Amino acid sequence: MHLAAVTRLLALAAVVLAGVLLAATSASAQGPWHYLNKADMPPGVIGQRQLARGGPLPGYFQPVEVTGPKGSLLSVVAEGGFSDQQGDKLLAGMLIGQVYRLKLSNIELHEGEEVFPTIEVIDRLYPPPGQAFRFPIPVELTREEVEMALDGRYILRVIYIEEPRTSLPFHHIPGKQRYLDIGPGEDAMEAADRLGRPVAILRMGSRVPVETEGDGQFLYHSPPVQLFEKPEVVQPRNAGLEEPLAAPNQLGRPSRNFMRVR
Repeated sequence: MHLAAVTRLLALAAVVLAGVLLAATSASAQGPWHYLNKADMPPGVIGQRQLARGGPLPGYFQPVEVTGPKGSLLSVVAEGGFSDQQGDKLLAGMLIGQVYRLKLSNIELHEGEEVFPTIEVIDRLYPPPGQAFRFPIPVELTREEVEMALDGRYILRVIYIEEPRTSLPFHHIPGKQRYLDIGPGEDAMEAADRLGRPVAILRMGSRVPVETEGDGQFLYHSPPVQLFEKPEVVQPRNAGLEEPLAAPNQLGRPSRNFMRVR
C-alpha cells in the first residue's frame, strides 16, 4: 500500500473518531445529570460547598424575611440564645453557609406549643446598591406546615429564584409564597435546580431542645446574625444609583434624558 493511501486512511479514521467523540459529548451535555447536592444532606453541608466554590459569598449577610402564621411570635438564635420575639414577621441578615435555628410560638389553637425550624442560606441575591433589605429571601411558615410539624412530621422546602424563561404561569398573591409539591422519590434540590437557582433551605419538624444537649448543637453554635426592622417607607428604585450621563447632541439638537423607571 502506498504511503499516500495509508495517510488518507489515517485521516479518515481521525475524522470518524472525532465524529464519535462529538456525538458522545453532545449526548452527555443533555444529561442525565448527576447532582452533587441532595436535599437530605445534613444541615450546613450544601452551604459550605457553595462557599468553597468562591465568589462574593463569604462574610455576606443575606437578608431573609420569615413570615409565620397570623398572630404567632418569631425569634432567631442570637448570641447563644434566642432574640426578642418579633411578631409574625422577622427580618434578619444571615451568613451564607450557616444554619440558623428559629423559634415559633404563640400558635393559634396550639397554645404552649413551639416549633423550632432551621434556615440554611446557600446562595445570595444581587440587589441594587443600598437596597438589599428591599429584596430579602422570603420564607413563609404556613399554618398547614406548622400543624404538620406539631403532628410529628418533617417538612423540607427549597427556596429558589425562578428562571424567567421557564417560570410557571401562576398568579402571584401578595404576601403568599407559591410552592410546588414534588412526588415520592424526587429530590427537592434537584427539582429546585431545574426550575431556577436554589438560595435557601427550610427544615421544620417536631424536634425541641433538651437539657442534655450541650455544646450548642441544637442552636448550631449560634452563628452571627443581623436583626433589622423593615423600613416603613420604601426607597425609590433608583436610590443609591448614580445619575445617568447626558447623551451627546445629535445634528445640533439638544438630547433628551429619560427618567428611570421607578
